[in-house]
Amino acid sequence: MDKKKVEYYRKRLLTKQEELLRLVTKSEKDGREADEEATQDIVDKAANSYTKEFLFHQSDENRRVLQLVSEALERMKEGTYGECVACQEEVQQKRLEAVPWARHCIECQEKQDQGLL
Repeated sequence: MDKKKVEYYRKRLLTKQEELLRLVTKSEKDGREADEEATQDIVDKAANSYTKEFLFHQSDENRRVLQLVSEALERMKEGTYGECVACQEEVQQKRLEAVPWARHCIECQEKQDQGLL
């Protein structure tokens, strides 16, 4: 992959990383604030519990994507960005355009999703 494309994806990844860090921080803050609310009845407690669970799930997913973004940036430093981590073939440009932190080419991702990789 040429340096111009790598730089383009690096900028996109850094933007995504900043966005995810903001979201994770906000979810943690909102979760703590939900804990601080004085709940009066069982409906309020259920609503707070649901809110905390939702925020936890959202934060967990954001952390997972954040880890993938960090790994993609590390692969850039190593010079292996754009290569499938399983078969070392080039990851399709359309795939990287849609998911710049993609680790696998389409074929290997399908195998991963089926539990074959």
